[in-house]
Amino acid sequence: MATGLLRVLEWVFCIYFATHIPITLFLDGQQVFPEWMIPQIFIDVNHQYQRDFKDAVIANAPEWLMPFFWDEVLLQLPFFFVGTYAFYKGSCSWVRVPCLVYAVHVATTLQPIMAYILLHDFSDESPEYPGPATLEERLKLLAVYMPYFIIPVMMIITMVFSSEYNGSDERKQKLY
Repeated sequence: MATGLLRVLEWVFCIYFATHIPITLFLDGQQVFPEWMIPQIFIDVNHQYQRDFKDAVIANAPEWLMPFFWDEVLLQLPFFFVGTYAFYKGSCSWVRVPCLVYAVHVATTLQPIMAYILLHDFSDESPEYPGPATLEERLKLLAVYMPYFIIPVMMIITMVFSSEYNGSDERKQKLY
């Protein structure tokens, strides 16, 4: 059983995956699901978020971003349940490889999104959902996306270096 910092990280990962389920279903999923499948309250919450954070990435999603939404719904969403269970239970070394695949995928897909937020000219976006215009607005929006980059990077580090997950304890026992 994991203890100390590793157990804290497992709880962070558990909460990350558990909270990602409704976010994917009701917010990010609005990019791919038909509108009739989304309760109106979540449509309203999403629109308010888009206005408050000037998230033109979601409000006016560029075509190159659409496969990322499909990936999230079709590939990542099922793993959110697995990840929630594994990290709630703790010390589930069987989750190592799927977690590495997930975390590398997400950290990689977040890089172009973060670059887009920082570098894209949003001046000709929809007036109803304008993108960030100032550096402060861009950084505020980037702050929303950063946990979805940082936590997967933490997962990669944990899965690679933790003896609980990388099997180094088992290898040592076999050597002696």
